[in-house]
Amino acid sequence: MSQPPVIDIADAERAHTHHAIDAACREWGAFQVVGHGIDLRLMEAVRRQMRALFSAPLETKLAISRTAENPWGFYDRELTRHTRDWKQVYDYGPADGDVIQPQWPAGMPAFEPIVRAFYEGCDALSLRLLRVLAHNLGMPAHFLDAHFRPAHTSFLRLNYYPRCPAPADHLGVNPHTDSGVVTLLLQDVPGLEVFFRGAWRVIAPRRDALVVNLGDIAQVWSNDQYVAPLHRAVVNSADDRFSAPFFFNPAYSTDYAPLPSTVDARHPPRYRPINWREFRTGRAAGDYANVGEYLQISRYAI
Repeated sequence: MSQPPVIDIADAERAHTHHAIDAACREWGAFQVVGHGIDLRLMEAVRRQMRALFSAPLETKLAISRTAENPWGFYDRELTRHTRDWKQVYDYGPADGDVIQPQWPAGMPAFEPIVRAFYEGCDALSLRLLRVLAHNLGMPAHFLDAHFRPAHTSFLRLNYYPRCPAPADHLGVNPHTDSGVVTLLLQDVPGLEVFFRGAWRVIAPRRDALVVNLGDIAQVWSNDQYVAPLHRAVVNSADDRFSAPFFFNPAYSTDYAPLPSTVDARHPPRYRPINWREFRTGRAAGDYANVGEYLQISRYAI
C-alpha cells in the first residue's frame, strides 16, 4: 500500500478493470493507468516540447503571458492556497470568444500540433474514465456525458519545476485537491506526492503510464464514497522536473451534487448543489493572485 495501483485499461469494459478502478477511487483517489491508448511517442514528444519551451529566453515566454482575462499562456507567479509555488507553467485550452485564445511560443513550429494532439488524447481518455466512474457509482455509463459534450472547460498545463537550492523551504505545488472531475498527469522524475494514511507517498513515475487522480467533483458525485486526494509537488536541488497535467472539467453550466444512486435513507446527501462556473471562478482567482476565498467543497457541505 505504499503506492497506488497501476491498472491496465486496454479493455476498460472488463469487470475486473471496473473493480480495480473502483477500489483505487475508494482507497487512494488515485492510480496509474497503462494501456491507455495515448501513443508513447506522443508522450515523449510532449516531454521534449516542455523542455524546449521552458529553456527558451524569458522574453519569449513573457510574450505569451496569460492574463486575468485570458487564462491561456505562460505564468511564473502561480499560487496554491494563497502560497507561491516554485514553478513556471504554460496553460492551453480551446478558444472562447475573442479574448480567450491559445498563445503559442515563437520559433517552435512543432509545439502547437503536439500540444493539441496530447490535449485531444487526454480528453478522449478522460471521457472513457468518466463512464467507468458513472457505472461504478450505479448510474448508466453515459449519464454524465452531457456535462462534457459538446462543451467543457478542460485544459492542459505544462509545469516546470527548476532545481531549488533550498528544497526544504519550498514546494513546487502546495498541498491541494483538484477542483474538477479527474486529472491525468504525465511526469518524468519523482515529485508528485499523495497524502495517504497520515503520510506523504511519492508516486513513482513510469514512462508508459499516466497518473489519474480524482477531483472535488468526483468526490461530490460519489457522496464521499470516493476521495479527492490531497497532493503536492516537491522540488529538489539536483534535477529540473517537468510534468503535464490535463484537468478534465465540465461545462460552466454544470450543477453537481451527489448522484441519485449514492443517496438513500441511510446515506443522505452530504453536499448541496454546486455550480461549476461559480466554484471554478473562485478557485482560479485565488491561483492567479492572493485575492478572495480559496473555495473548497466543504463550504457546500450539508
